[in-house]
Amino acid sequence: MPHFEIHVGDVEAAKQFYGGLFGWAFEPMPEAEDMHYHLIEGRDIGAAHGVTGGIFQRMDKAHPPGTAVRGWTMTFDVDDCDERYAWALKNGGSEALPPTDMPGIGRFAYVEDGQGNIVGMLTSEGDA
Repeated sequence: MPHFEIHVGDVEAAKQFYGGLFGWAFEPMPEAEDMHYHLIEGRDIGAAHGVTGGIFQRMDKAHPPGTAVRGWTMTFDVDDCDERYAWALKNGGSEALPPTDMPGIGRFAYVEDGQGNIVGMLTSEGDA
């Protein structure tokens, strides 16, 4: 089963950001309390969905906001890219790439999450 992790400086703020952006819920992972590790449950994420995720306390400093992509980006399906992008900017996120059309794929955008990470969102062409 694929698994991804989001490293953050402020776990509670990140849970509010991602919970609001994607509707995710978080459950503390047993025996990982010292890392403030939480498992993610969402529309397409969790043990029942074939991909799992976790969010936890970053062990080092974040790269400065506005710098180049700092690793790999995660892109998640959303119903309305423009609406979710606007929500992110109003709730602690900042622009990384504004909503853009990609012919044959759909409309996508990247935002910084306020924790030094970049996350993507995509409304597939067939969903728009």
